[in-house]
Amino acid sequence: MSVKAINETGKLALYEIENKAGMRLQVTAYGARIHKILTKDKNGNTIDVVAGFETPEGFLGDNPYFNAVIGRVANRIGNAEFTLNGKKYTLFKNDGNNSLHGGKEGFDRKIWQAEPMGDDAVKMTYFSPDGEEGYPGNLTTTVTYKLTDENEVSIAYEAISDQDTICSLTNHAYFNLNGDFSTVLDHEVFIDSDKITTIDGSLIPHGDFTPIKGTAYDFSVPKKIGKDIKTNDFMLNIARGYDFNYVLNNDFIHPVATAYSSGSGVKMSVFTDRPCMQLYTGNFLDGLKGKKTYGYQSAFCMETQGYPNACNVPSFPSIELKKGERYSARTSYKFTVE
Repeated sequence: MSVKAINETGKLALYEIENKAGMRLQVTAYGARIHKILTKDKNGNTIDVVAGFETPEGFLGDNPYFNAVIGRVANRIGNAEFTLNGKKYTLFKNDGNNSLHGGKEGFDRKIWQAEPMGDDAVKMTYFSPDGEEGYPGNLTTTVTYKLTDENEVSIAYEAISDQDTICSLTNHAYFNLNGDFSTVLDHEVFIDSDKITTIDGSLIPHGDFTPIKGTAYDFSVPKKIGKDIKTNDFMLNIARGYDFNYVLNNDFIHPVATAYSSGSGVKMSVFTDRPCMQLYTGNFLDGLKGKKTYGYQSAFCMETQGYPNACNVPSFPSIELKKGERYSARTSYKFTVE
C-alpha cells in the first residue's frame, strides 16, 4: 500500500492511494471528491469506473456533483426550509422550490484540507461556519478515504457542531463499470430493500412508503437497470428514470446493493451503516464533456444517506445533530471481477 501526493497545494490538491493489486484511488481537495477509481476488468485492462474530468481543474466548472461529498444535508429539503428547536431556517432554493444537496454552494464547492493518513488513507477536513447556506452551528466535518488490499474503497464521515443543527452526508459518485460511459441500462443491479419513500411531483417525500415487491422499482432479485426503467408510472415518469430513496434491509455484514457489468466483468458491492440509499440513473446528464461525454443515463449513483427531507417529516428517523454530539457514518464500495 502507498499514498503519494500528485499535487499537495491549493484547492486542487490531489492524492493517490495504490494497493498491492495495482488498484488506485485518487481524491482531490475541491469538494473532497473522488477523482478516479482505477481497477482491473476481466481482461486485465485498467479502467476508470467513475465520471469526472482528466484533471481536477475540470471540477471547478459546473457539473452535476461529480463524485463529491454532499452536505450539510444530502438530497432534497422541501420548500427549502426546516424548523429546529422552534426556529424556522430558510435555505437557498436551487431545485425548483426546494433545496438540493446543500444549497447554492454546498460542500461539493468547498476547499477541504487534505492530509495523508498512513499508507492507505487520506483525510479531508472542512469547517462550515454558523449560518453558511442558512444552517445553524459551526460544523467541522472530516471524511476519510481508505483503499484496502481487498479492493475496497471505504468512506468514513464524522462531524461535530457547537449548536444543534441538521446533518446528513453522502458521496455523489457516478459509476459506469464498463468505464466507457455509453449507457448503464445493461448493468445488473441488486438492492436489498422492500420499499421506497413515496415522492410528490417535485421528488419530495412526505412520510409515505411505496411497497416495491414485484414492481418496476424492485431490485431484490438482480435485474438490468434497463429492464423496467421505461414503465409508465407516475414516479418513474417525473424522475425520467430511477431517482428514488430505497429503505435498506441493512446489517453492514452483507452488501445492501450490488452492480455488475457483464461487459467488463466488474462487480461493485455496497456496504453501509446508513438506513437508506438513493439509486440515480443519470437522468439529467445531457452531454457534458469530461473524461468521456456524459449523456442521458450513462452513469449511475448509489448514494447512501439518511432519510430525505427528514427535517420536515417527524415520522422519519431524525437527521438532527445535537450540540457536541458526533455524527458518524460509514460506506464502502468493494470491487471484484467475475
